[in-house]
Amino acid sequence: MIRERKVACVTGACGGIGQEICLCLAQKNFLVISVDLVEEEKGKNLIQGLKGKGHIYLEADIGSSEGRKKIEGFVREKIKRLDLLVNNAGVAPLQRTDILETTEESYDRVMNINLKGTFFLTQSLARYLISLVESGVVQQPRIINISSISAYASSVNRAEYCLSKAGVSMLTRLFAHRLARYGIYVYEIRPGIIATPMTASVKEKYNRLIFQEDLLPVSRWGKPQDVAAAVLAIAEGYFDYSTGMVFDVDGGFHLRRL
Repeated sequence: MIRERKVACVTGACGGIGQEICLCLAQKNFLVISVDLVEEEKGKNLIQGLKGKGHIYLEADIGSSEGRKKIEGFVREKIKRLDLLVNNAGVAPLQRTDILETTEESYDRVMNINLKGTFFLTQSLARYLISLVESGVVQQPRIINISSISAYASSVNRAEYCLSKAGVSMLTRLFAHRLARYGIYVYEIRPGIIATPMTASVKEKYNRLIFQEDLLPVSRWGKPQDVAAAVLAIAEGYFDYSTGMVFDVDGGFHLRRL
């Protein structure tokens, strides 16, 4: 029964954006493998809307080799199919610190999860996707990387985060280039200012920028649903001739204005 359904693997599934992506895909009859660091019972409880929809929760750390092997092994041996990988897992620095004070410890933590973990998980599952395509199990699987406007917008008090997301942008281009020959398409979604627990600590600052200082042409906070809608459009194949494309889900922040 599982083999007849399309399968999506979503990392960072218990965060605000991750939960919404999982729910959106499950509502379209994907079997969703929701991956996060949160212990299993708590993880299942966090994604309440997926109950009864064939949701599978997998506790794993993409920042470790063991965690990535656990994910790959689960997909290969238990599910035996994959149609969509959504690399959503990511962390911000534990403390916003001026670039002149950034520590190696903070740098290593952020880069290890956001970039290294994403790179090597994509590498291992891309190999599996190639085998699935060549054996005729799946057609035109897709990979979506969730980056950030921080891939190009400078924030000197969280340099390590900006660097990690800039790396995810190039990672997308590289895998899009390498995998296109197999009919495996790769995309980047750049969320802007999205209302999630990650942005809660700077809510006052962004309220001022959005509502008083005209930062965004679409003058509102982004919602996790905005990001999930872009994921779904890609997952349903509307952009299969646009591999490597960047989707700016940011209320128009990316527009240069005078």
